[in-house]
Amino acid sequence: MKTKDIKENSLKNFYVLWSTQSLSQLGSSITAFALTLWLYEKTGSALSTAALTICTYAPYVLMSIFAGALTDRFNKKKTMLVCDTLAALCTLTVFLLYKTGSLAIWHLYLINAVSGLMNTVQQPASEVMMTLIVPKDRYQKTSGLQNLSRSLNSVLNPVIATALYSLAGLDVVITVDLTSFVVAFVALAGFIRVAEVKKESKEKTLTLAKEGLAFLKSKPMILTLILFMSGVNLVASAFNATLPAYVIPNPKGGSAMLGVITSASGLAMIVGSLLVSFLPKPKDRVKMIYITMLISLGSENFILAFAREPYLWVLAQVIGWILVPVMSTNLEVILRNSVPVDLQGRVYACRNTFQFFTIPIGLFLGGFLVDHVCEPFMKRQGYREILTILFGSGKGSGAALMMFILGIVGSTMCLVTGRKLKKYHYREK
Repeated sequence: MKTKDIKENSLKNFYVLWSTQSLSQLGSSITAFALTLWLYEKTGSALSTAALTICTYAPYVLMSIFAGALTDRFNKKKTMLVCDTLAALCTLTVFLLYKTGSLAIWHLYLINAVSGLMNTVQQPASEVMMTLIVPKDRYQKTSGLQNLSRSLNSVLNPVIATALYSLAGLDVVITVDLTSFVVAFVALAGFIRVAEVKKESKEKTLTLAKEGLAFLKSKPMILTLILFMSGVNLVASAFNATLPAYVIPNPKGGSAMLGVITSASGLAMIVGSLLVSFLPKPKDRVKMIYITMLISLGSENFILAFAREPYLWVLAQVIGWILVPVMSTNLEVILRNSVPVDLQGRVYACRNTFQFFTIPIGLFLGGFLVDHVCEPFMKRQGYREILTILFGSGKGSGAALMMFILGIVGSTMCLVTGRKLKKYHYREK
């Protein structure tokens, strides 16, 4: 009975932390989306708005290894509180500059970079906090709920941000964001009790970062999974860059249809997140990871490459994204069970660097290959009937060809990685 009570109390801590942090993340996402709308109105430049994301993402990729080492040196709860507070101050600065008519583009770039740096430190601390408060036998369920909140965020934040910004203005959007921060801060500071890791390293940050890298090197299965996911992110981000060029020029497409298709992926992830929360533990978590990605990367890209009807595009998005939470949950359970708690901050941070550095590369490659390789190729080969039958004609046919290429690359990568992973044996602790 005593063990059961401890588990239930831990789950209460998780529910409070998860719900309030998810609310705060939604608030931050709403502000980020509204700022892109504001910036586009000011500049009319897609590159300027994309630079906002780059400024946020650059610290995450460049500094994650060192941020994780810092996380392992300090109290996780205090680290989260400090990082959340500094990020909120960045948002408050935007609010004050906007209200005084002083907000400039360079302010946003600088503030986004600082806010991105705070997220870089806060994220591994949050991951370790979840490990500390969740019983091992509830990892799958709680990871599924975390995926659910991320999926809901991806669906809701554009809708809420657009509505609030259009009807009430940027200042109201920021007020909502700051309110969500206060709720999350009070919940974490006053209602979450967690037994911190007793072992607090006094070693230098660089030494701790090297320990994170050394751990991954000593665990080839985990390193292989992380590198596999970096490849998945490369293909997925190239897909994200290709999708607008595929849908918008199509006679049956357009901007509104792109919104419908994008929402379909978010809704599919919500369903997948709910599904994984109730599924039994799989016999082979490693196999589940690469099989789900084989289905996702293969089916989605190939359907889009050859389909001409919007309902098939929506179907492709649903098939492509519904299994992503299943993959993510199984990967998360493997990491939580395999990495000692006192090393998780630095190891998760190294994971972030290796797993996500391919995203900006994929976005660049996807856009470049569509604009400068695939579209010109299809234009030159327009008289070849077989290509027209397969990928269509006119603008957008090059993007369809790019989808086909991504399907081949993604499927091959999953098959090769799956073969390599078969030699490793993962045992649930």
